[in-house]
Amino acid sequence: MEDQNETMDLRPFTEKVNQLKNAIGCVIVGQERSVDLILSAILARGHVLLEGVPGVAKTLLAKMIAKLIRAEFSRIQFTPDLMPSDVLGTSVFDMKTSEFRFHPGPVFADLVLVDEINRAPAKTQSALFEVMEERQATIDGTRHPMSPVYTILATQNPVEQEGTYKLPEAQLDRFIMKITIPYPSLEEEIEILERHNRNARLAKLEEVEAVITREELVQLFGYVEKVFVEHSLLRYIASVIQQTRNSKAVYLGASPRASVALLQSSKAMALLQGREFVTPEDIKTVAPFVLQHRLILNAEAEMEGHTPLRVVQRLIEKVEVPK
Repeated sequence: MEDQNETMDLRPFTEKVNQLKNAIGCVIVGQERSVDLILSAILARGHVLLEGVPGVAKTLLAKMIAKLIRAEFSRIQFTPDLMPSDVLGTSVFDMKTSEFRFHPGPVFADLVLVDEINRAPAKTQSALFEVMEERQATIDGTRHPMSPVYTILATQNPVEQEGTYKLPEAQLDRFIMKITIPYPSLEEEIEILERHNRNARLAKLEEVEAVITREELVQLFGYVEKVFVEHSLLRYIASVIQQTRNSKAVYLGASPRASVALLQSSKAMALLQGREFVTPEDIKTVAPFVLQHRLILNAEAEMEGHTPLRVVQRLIEKVEVPK
């Protein structure tokens, strides 16, 4: 067994992460926190749900990250008339061989961008359940495994309700994080305008070159597994999860899947900060985004204007931080 106290050489990891961040900064202004959260979610081998109003670069950010990883990429635009076979693929009868041949759908890629995921009905949403949890698709009794780096980056608009469908709780639980993309600050908006004003070609994705291969991404996954977590921090994570189940404002608390997601995300965030060990601050940073979409508030809390994000932030403050 490898010694937990053995020091890792983080230079290759840090170099790759800095290349990713610098490349993103050349196209997208601001959003540093969102970028850190997305990268930590991917390194923790989880799927990401990006939520924000139209025009805040949700889709651009997802496409940018996919472009920077030299891997197979596909995009699915969810619409109300989309069928499960449009996502997974279908079997077609081959007249030459007199056999059915499976034609894979767009979900079969390394990185899949699901745009406006809440526009498809429940029947189509269910097509993603197996691939998100088990990274495989069973079609006509045949199992089709996905790649080791298989990741879904989904976007949704929280404001528009017409023509949208609420995501099932079981599907939300399969996203390791729900990240809200905010409006840019005043200074960031000025920078956006300046870039456009001098024709800085802000969003030329076709000119962006990949900085990391699929094999290198798998190696980065290994770095996350080696991050050290003290037992007191494991208890801290468990205590935060318990708070979500005991809160009077919460009807449905976080599951054990959420506690594992919080652990893995914290380890990835620690690495992004250049450390090989987790601190309480890493946990507090990622916890709101790991937990907010997994909680269902009771009617009284919703009537008082509480949101899952605010409730999670308040619950974290109630848990004593390990010394």
